[in-house]
Amino acid sequence: MHHAKMRPSKRLITLVFILAAVSIFIGLTLPDGAGMVVMIWGGAVLFGLVDLLMTPSAKTFDLNADLVETGFTGANAPLNLSIRAKKNSLPAYLEMRLHHGTEITPTPAAQVLFNAPGTKQHQMSWPLGLRERGQSKLTRLSVRFQSRFGLFEMLPSWPLDLNIDIVANIAPVLNGEIHTQMLPLLDGLKDMNLRGEGSEFHQLREFQIGMDPRSIDWKRSARMRNMVARETRAERNHQIIICLDSGHLMGEHIDQLSKLDHAINASLSLAWAGGIGGDNVGFYNFDSRPQTFIPPRPGKRAFGHIQRHSAVLQQDTAETNHTLGLTRLASHLSRRSLVVVFSDFVDSTSAELLVENLSVMTRKHLVLYVALRDPDLQAIAHPDHASMAAVSEAVSARQILREREAVLDKLQRLGILCLDTHPKHLTASLISRYIDIKAQERI
Repeated sequence: MHHAKMRPSKRLITLVFILAAVSIFIGLTLPDGAGMVVMIWGGAVLFGLVDLLMTPSAKTFDLNADLVETGFTGANAPLNLSIRAKKNSLPAYLEMRLHHGTEITPTPAAQVLFNAPGTKQHQMSWPLGLRERGQSKLTRLSVRFQSRFGLFEMLPSWPLDLNIDIVANIAPVLNGEIHTQMLPLLDGLKDMNLRGEGSEFHQLREFQIGMDPRSIDWKRSARMRNMVARETRAERNHQIIICLDSGHLMGEHIDQLSKLDHAINASLSLAWAGGIGGDNVGFYNFDSRPQTFIPPRPGKRAFGHIQRHSAVLQQDTAETNHTLGLTRLASHLSRRSLVVVFSDFVDSTSAELLVENLSVMTRKHLVLYVALRDPDLQAIAHPDHASMAAVSEAVSARQILREREAVLDKLQRLGILCLDTHPKHLTASLISRYIDIKAQERI
């Protein structure tokens, strides 16, 4: 059921002030001007009533709204709206606003429609930015338009009751982007020439000029009386552990998504890529305390488990305990694994425990540390104008960036792989690094 309200417009308020001034002037200059003042105000009231009578009411509008049931974090979900006038035509100017949950950000915040004279129906798609995982709701649509002569602003509203489940973004999985990126590894363009300890024997093939002489199988060549080479491919069934820090620093927003949500989106893509690559994928998250550990299993099976867990994963407001969290993870791992750690730090001091615990873990495992660059910090460090405030902020920002680079450099010198990238490139860069690690047989 719709609700209709109205309020005086600026035009009406201005008119009232003008009429009040005229009335005062008449009262001061004309002793018998009371009748004239009554006529002026009576005419104004009559004009206002005529204005309201000629303005369409909310009852003369039909509103239809439709919203998808599920959407991805960081993406837009279209709200499809249709407004139709039962009688006459739509107002020339309509401004619409949504009442919604905090997980949604309409783009733009208000939709303004300018209709051609005589238009009876308008259809539109309103993009809604999905910023947080969970269920969100559209509760009401409010509309503002002016009365026929502009004396009033009409404020009808309609209840919507539209729900949307916002889940981690698996669009790269659904649209085949991950599979396409993995193709070089799958079709043999890379794994055909892999060599070294741990490579898996694939087949024998006739030795040809240009091939590595070390691939020649001399015994079989002698038996077959023809030069044959051993062809190997990347070993499968490696173990990958996705490790997410869900402490308060991961709640910082970059490009309208929290670092934790960026990490979850990339983690699900990596879990899917691990399934395509034939590896076993596990999951672990920690904050001020150790949290859930999902044992490694074949990647495509692991994907469903990780997806269900990540849907309800919440960011902690307390500081992350890297020592407790990573020590607990190490106790779960009996086999050498690729451990992909998504975490964050503020400066070199707060990163000391992170560096120390990752260095301990790298003695038995291959560790890939993933960090997210903040483009806003980069912009502050390189201001486009010179002022005392801008220079002061730039000095502080550059100091933070230098400390960040120092920590990443220290990690790399300790044998820890580092991936420091912009959130927009996180998923593609992570899958690319995974492919390189498999191609180089580093696990």
